[in-house]
Amino acid sequence: MNQRRCHRLSWRATSLAAALLLTTTLLAAQESPRLSIPYLQFTLPNGLNVILHEDHKVPLISVNVWFHVGSAREKPGRTGFAHLFEHIMFEGSGHVGPGDFDNLLEAAGGDNNGSTANDRTNYFEDVPSNALELALFLESDRMGYLLDVMSPERVDQQRDVVKNERRQSYENRPYGIARLRLPEELFPPDHPYHWPVIGSMEDLTAASHEDVVQFFKSYYGPNNASLAIAGDIDPAKARWAVELWFSDVPRGKPVTPLAPQAAVLESEKRVTLEDRVQLPRLYMVWLSPPFFHPGDAELDVVADLLALGKNSRLYKRLVYDLQVAQDVSAAQESDELASTFQITVTARSGHPLSEIEKLVQEEIARLKSEPPSAHEMERALNQIQASFYRSLERVEGKANRLNSYYFQAGRPDYTNEDLARYRALDASDIPSVARRYLPDDARVVLSVVPIGHKELAAAAAPAKAARP
Repeated sequence: MNQRRCHRLSWRATSLAAALLLTTTLLAAQESPRLSIPYLQFTLPNGLNVILHEDHKVPLISVNVWFHVGSAREKPGRTGFAHLFEHIMFEGSGHVGPGDFDNLLEAAGGDNNGSTANDRTNYFEDVPSNALELALFLESDRMGYLLDVMSPERVDQQRDVVKNERRQSYENRPYGIARLRLPEELFPPDHPYHWPVIGSMEDLTAASHEDVVQFFKSYYGPNNASLAIAGDIDPAKARWAVELWFSDVPRGKPVTPLAPQAAVLESEKRVTLEDRVQLPRLYMVWLSPPFFHPGDAELDVVADLLALGKNSRLYKRLVYDLQVAQDVSAAQESDELASTFQITVTARSGHPLSEIEKLVQEEIARLKSEPPSAHEMERALNQIQASFYRSLERVEGKANRLNSYYFQAGRPDYTNEDLARYRALDASDIPSVARRYLPDDARVVLSVVPIGHKELAAAAAPAKAARP
């Protein structure tokens, strides 16, 4: 056995007196509060980026790993690999037996999870502060020694698990088929976002053990990962522990940045899907700017103005006043290569989606033609700022925020620059952004209706709505 694997968990991280965890400083009376997440950053010789943040409020530590690989790194015909690895990574590694990843953490009072997206896969462990080395041992072992135990049988087992998840979460879930279809309609076949993160059944079936091994070798090296540790740590001891457990993990091959052609919708697409549902649901989706690009923050505000809370325009009009809709939501889904802006409305019984679309279109037209009120704008910006503060209340939120900013902006403490995008906005900015990014002739309008009731779908060619 590798000598470092015999190392025992022998010390508990000690606190630094008077350490500040999350500092909020007023720069001047007329300025907004400034957030700061103090951190120490270093890189191991094998390329692993490491971010450390002290937070002694409670004796907890969050260990958060981002691999800069998601479904966008897959190829047509071999989709679903990134999400498949989210499952395989919990099934044991060179020095961790099957099931022991969870068993060891639970015995220490910790928990863990992971998630996969278009651009990244992340894993995290939240543990008592005396179990830091346990979390680091587990993460380093699957980063460096997963292939030692990744047999064809283990791949087949987790392949079946992922297939069942696809059935449960998409194919057999009400409206789940829309989440599979929308990427295909929004992005061309050669774009990395054309397929869903879960992958296709055919591709999962076709994936060989050799395909999976090659995917791991290509993207799961330490030089393509970032490790953030936040919580009750002594930075010097935490750094020593990171170096102990991760230094022997070999560097992977360099990963070339993705550079696809920009996705463009040149016309409106209308799609109708029949599903085992009781109520019809409308999806209106546009391509929008990637995260941190001009228009990204503005569309977050547009989404909140339209559908966040009972006082938002669409909720108040469709759900509360007219009572034609069961629920409504809107979101700017920001990603690295491109984003999507989506409005989703579930109609009430007896109300076809053509009626719903007309009302939504009227509110979009109103937003394009006149700025929101000062009160609306203030409420939307306050809600966005409040979400920032909530995300930093716990150490797991701060660890994930540090990693996400490193991935997205190249700097872990990017909170103030991110917030500044919203604080700089004015109500007069909203109409021009809505006109530019929510055109009537370049979008996907998708209707999901009960089987045998296509008449409930949005009309094929609705007339442009006048302002209400």
